[in-house]
Amino acid sequence: MSEQHDSNPVPDENFEEMLASSFDFSYSPPRRGEIREATILQIDEREIIVDLGAKQDGIVPSQDLDRMEDSFRESLEAGASIPVYVVNPRDQNDNLIVSINMGLQRYDWEKARELLSSQDPVDVKVSGYNKGGALVRWNRLEGFIPSSHLVSANMAMDRREAMSELIGSTLSVKVIEVDQDRRRLIFSEREAQKEWRAKRKQKLLAELSVGDVVNGVVTGLRDFGAFVNIGGADGLIHVSELAWHRVDHPRDILAIGDKIEVYVLNLDRETNRIALSRKRLLSDPWDEAQYRYHEGQLVEGQVTNVVDFGAFVALGDGLEGLLHLSEMGDGALKEPYSYVQKGDQLSLRISHLEPEKRRVGFTQRWGTEVGEEEDEQDEFDEGDAGVDSPDAADDESPENPEVSSSDEDD
Repeated sequence: MSEQHDSNPVPDENFEEMLASSFDFSYSPPRRGEIREATILQIDEREIIVDLGAKQDGIVPSQDLDRMEDSFRESLEAGASIPVYVVNPRDQNDNLIVSINMGLQRYDWEKARELLSSQDPVDVKVSGYNKGGALVRWNRLEGFIPSSHLVSANMAMDRREAMSELIGSTLSVKVIEVDQDRRRLIFSEREAQKEWRAKRKQKLLAELSVGDVVNGVVTGLRDFGAFVNIGGADGLIHVSELAWHRVDHPRDILAIGDKIEVYVLNLDRETNRIALSRKRLLSDPWDEAQYRYHEGQLVEGQVTNVVDFGAFVALGDGLEGLLHLSEMGDGALKEPYSYVQKGDQLSLRISHLEPEKRRVGFTQRWGTEVGEEEDEQDEFDEGDAGVDSPDAADDESPENPEVSSSDEDD
């Protein structure tokens, strides 16, 4: 009797591989805060069921659905792949709770990091404010704009009122800081405005010509001049181009927010600079000086500057000259600072006038009271009347008829 033995069986596959395949050693249970790619299995009115490769399906609760925009929620369909955030691996009912909104935020953080590198501007919506700045919403992320990076807020008014007016508005900003771990996303409206203004200025430079007259709004005052916004870009009026008379500081004649007309003085397309002038649109007072003024004339002027040797005074039309220390008061002053101050209104007489040299001098030592000038004029008129008046000539002829007849008899 022979025994038959299959001494060399050939299995369909290696036993160890079969054993290994029966267990998924790569499986790890969902952890709180983890983001996983999931497949939508079912969409109900108050929840969505998803498969995220766990031993149980995940549930997207109604609270998460309420946070979705209607258009986005309507676009969801069974079989679609979507990222979800593990909110609770096991709640009190042993359910796996996940969030689609928080899962999608992952892509927003990635996009925010890309924007930080590219510096492309984006739009955000102001949702609130605190003492540090404005709270904003971008896609599904909450961000922040520090007050120092806000441009739209009108800080000239009450701060709380100014910030309240921004709520609901859309601002163009740039991303300046991204820290996903700390959920910190910082934007800057000022940086976005810089780029916008630079592009706008390039466009203006291409459209403007020297000699153009345009309207603008004063946006800044510095020692060296005034910045004026003309169609979205700033130009500069140097302090020497503000008026025909001396201007120590632009705030002496302008205020932020003033609407003024300006003359395009120079365009530098290489440096993107626009030079403007205000005085070129004002009549030059020296053109009419010889017709409007004369030596000895009584005038009213405003002190524009006080120096050791006297004070500069400007008349109403911008004509400016010097009231020398020796011509102040009785001429015995040692210094002018205790006698006059910038901004004082003075009554003066023109001591000398040189239109060809654009010079005019003033004095107070030659009667500067209006009453005195009227008295002098009255005396002058009376003197003229005594010589030239026909009535005076009549008074010299004899009115006594007796004398007249006796002369005739003689």
